[in-house]
Parts: sequence; structure tokens; C-alpha cells
Amino acid sequence: ALHNGQERAFQTLLRSLTLLQDVDRLPRQGSLDVTAFVSDFSVSEEKTSSVRYLARLNVQFKAKPVRDLLLRLRIPFAETISKPILIIPILQSARGFQLWEETNMWRKVWGNKSGRSGLVEISVPYGNEKDTSALNLQDALGANLGPLSDLAERYNAGDTIVSFARFRNNSNSGKRSLEISNVRYSAFQEPVPNLITLIIKPSEGERDALIRGANVVVKNIEESWKLRNLLENDGEGVESFIIPVSALKDWLDVKRQLNRVSVVRRIEIVLFSLDEVRVNLHYVGNSEQLGTALRQADLTIDKEEDGLILYYVRRAGLEKS
Repeated sequence: ALHNGQERAFQTLLRSLTLLQDVDRLPRQGSLDVTAFVSDFSVSEEKTSSVRYLARLNVQFKAKPVRDLLLRLRIPFAETISKPILIIPILQSARGFQLWEETNMWRKVWGNKSGRSGLVEISVPYGNEKDTSALNLQDALGANLGPLSDLAERYNAGDTIVSFARFRNNSNSGKRSLEISNVRYSAFQEPVPNLITLIIKPSEGERDALIRGANVVVKNIEESWKLRNLLENDGEGVESFIIPVSALKDWLDVKRQLNRVSVVRRIEIVLFSLDEVRVNLHYVGNSEQLGTALRQADLTIDKEEDGLILYYVRRAGLEKS
């Protein structure tokens, strides 16, 4: 059971790093000695009865052997983890638009996606009093960037997607469809709209259709992220940065964040003084991908006369209540 669990976890890992179009090129389950890639595993949520034993198996893999495998197979992959994407689900029904209401089935479906593993974490607001006072229906429908940005910051999210869902009856074909209209808001680009239409299958209920629709949206989000961050070779680039500091803790905080950036392979300290640290970051990918990866770790780059300045933007935590 442990071996089968590790095999399945390895397949999940490879699929999360690569594009859907390359799935058939991945090693099939059982074709490799997965134990050579496993660095550690743990067991949690154990449940026993007189007839069976259930538990959750958490597996950690060695980064370099996994990278080497994909490079050897010439399969492009991404490894930069995105900041959470905050989903604002709005359901349009005969009752009108629903956002925070308990009857919003679209929001309930997205709630089950919250916290999922992979390169892109999905986050959905709790819907508590702080959320409802921060963003109302009119602000969401009117694309009021102030409240949307404030809510995203509360959840330490990167981009925000306002996702509208509604069911429609086609009088010509007699078929029913689910329309999902997504608008993605980011600090680094103009709002990006996207429309998805799914034909309702025979005997498919509204909840099942919404679940299928959410799965399609998640796959689109993941594929878009991976396409932007594909690493097709392991050749290193080098970029120099100046990190302003006022105390040793400032440097240690930045170093901790840099260690979270997977595309940074090595941190080379060039100068260490009372007010600044100069480093060379050895990284894979291109400079744009490096900038994207740094932002996911709350590290911001500014261009000044002396060179590139790297700042750590600290964010406050979030309480559920």
C-alpha cells in the first residue's frame, strides 16, 4: 500500500509540473523505481476498524532527480509556485445575483477547491463579516478594483478572478448550458476576460455541472501558469541585486524568502555592509520568469541608478473569524 501510494503521488507530482499535452510522454506508473525519487514520507489521519485501515500518505520527492528526469525526457516543466488565486464566485439565477448568500451553490463548489495542492493554490473567501463588509455585490459586478484588491491582500493572494456562472436554455437546440464568465484582475496587467460554455449532459444535475465547470476553470488557470513559467533547459542565468537592510534580521528575512524561490539555484553574496547586501542570483529560466517567481515570494524589484533593488514586502496574516 505504501509503494502504491508513492507511485500515485509521483504521478500526481509529474502531472502538476507539466502541460496536459505532454501527459502521454510521462513515465507510466510502475515503469520507474519511485523510491529513488522519494526523500521522505509521513502518514496522517489514521483510522482503523476491525476490517480495514485508512490513512493519508504524504510524500516528499527529491527536487534534482525529478528535474533531471524531465530534462532527460525533454519534457518542459514549471516549478514556480503561484501565490494563491482568489476566486469570487457569483451565481446568476432566477433569484438574481448571489455572492455571499448560503444559496450560492457556485461558491460552495469553489469552497471544495480551496487549499488544493499543485503549482496554483485556489483560495475562496470565508464569507465572514469582514469579507462581506469589504466587498459587496455591486463592487464585484462593477469591477471596483479598490475592494477587490483589499480582499485579495487580506488573503495574501496574487490575482483575483471574479467568476460568474449561470444556466441557460437554448430554445433552438433545446439543450441547456452552463455559462462561466471569468474576469481576472492583476496588478501587472489589464483585466483578462474568459468565457466557458458547457453543454449540460443528460441526467446531469446543476451541482454536478458546476463541479465540472470549476474543474475546467482550474485546469485553464494551471495551464496558463505553467505556460508562462516553463523551464525547457537547466542553463543558468545570473542577475545582480541590491538589498537594503537596517539590521541583520532584514537580510535573514529576504534570504528566507529567496530560499522559497525554486528557480533560484544559488545565492552568491558579493557585498555585506551595514545598510545593504549585494547578491548575485543564479537562476534558471529567463529574467521575466525570475521576476514572476520573486513576486510569488513577496519580493519586489525596483530599477534605480545603482542597479536592481530587491525589497521584501511583508504581509499580515489572516484570521478566519
